[in-house]
Amino acid sequence: MVDLKKELPEVFNDFADSRKNAFLKVKEIKDKNIPIIGIFCTFFPQELAVAAGATCVSLCATSDETIQDAERDLPKNLCPLIKSSYGFALTDKCPFFYFSDLVVGETTCDGKKKMYEYLGEFKPVHVMELPNKNTEQGLILWKEEIRKMIKTIEDLFGVEITEEKLKHAIDVKNAERSAVKDFYSIMKADDLPITGGELWHVLNGVQFDFDKESIPQMLEELKAKVMSEHKHISGKPRILITGCPIGGATEKVIEAVENNGAVVVSYENCGGAKAIDENVDVDNPDMIDAIARKYMNIGCACVSPNENRLKLLNKLIDEYKVDGVIDMHLQACTPYQVEGLSIKRFCNDKKNVPYIAVETDYSKSDIGQLNTRIGAFIEML
Repeated sequence: MVDLKKELPEVFNDFADSRKNAFLKVKEIKDKNIPIIGIFCTFFPQELAVAAGATCVSLCATSDETIQDAERDLPKNLCPLIKSSYGFALTDKCPFFYFSDLVVGETTCDGKKKMYEYLGEFKPVHVMELPNKNTEQGLILWKEEIRKMIKTIEDLFGVEITEEKLKHAIDVKNAERSAVKDFYSIMKADDLPITGGELWHVLNGVQFDFDKESIPQMLEELKAKVMSEHKHISGKPRILITGCPIGGATEKVIEAVENNGAVVVSYENCGGAKAIDENVDVDNPDMIDAIARKYMNIGCACVSPNENRLKLLNKLIDEYKVDGVIDMHLQACTPYQVEGLSIKRFCNDKKNVPYIAVETDYSKSDIGQLNTRIGAFIEML
């Protein structure tokens, strides 16, 4: 857990280093014989892991360190997230993958689906079949996939996920999501207390805090500290970032925004509002149904039509008083690239908000270009 007694700049640096610091924590967890489940996507219901007494670790890589290794097996014109993630598994350079007892994937994009086949050569892999339409028929399929996932976890780890344990897990994850949502709501203010980069470090860092029950109190204390040391940032264009998962190498997009006179007030991406805007409905007596509905409502571009992304963007643009939307696409990410047209139309025509799409990868070669394009976009605002 981050030490909140430090000065705020140090606190935000600690959050930025949370993933690296978690490498040691996951070894300690392994030494205690606690099951470790490696996951790639926000569609995985983490309540199942909590109910099983297991720990979840994110395997989505955000560095170009192992991409050359991956390209010995995979096409060069492939999404950098897939190449990087596969590369770290191939080279055994990721402690999270190394210590994972089970790797869970979902049938999101085609590239990931094929990658899971290759990852099965290194680790036990369970792939959940995600419906590509948010329909009642899709919901039936997804509930069955959740039941299969429960059985896999129970059989592999020799545990029983009881109704009581699942109910407690729902409460834990709901409390975590609500706390994160409450923290990032500080960016609704006209007078902002922190920068968008600092906000992102907290949102991303929390994902690598394995003591989920401690997160709400920690974020409540951090919020109080932030508000007491208010930065009073105002008068700058307010930017929302949407699109592909952001973090690590792609934080260059956030830096390009804030180095050119604007501030990021909202992240719709994975790691931001997309996965935590909605909680599991505790009033639904069927917990599997409640969990399935919560996760089916995540507005990812792999779902078509993707109405929930537009609904969330509509709310965020209004609540965070957004002046401009930046849609970040990872190179060769077909779902988000193709969906960009509908997001542009929505922002321009429905919300009367300027929109720009930027394509990037995990290299540093386009930092100058990103600054030029994003700087010109901000100047236009």
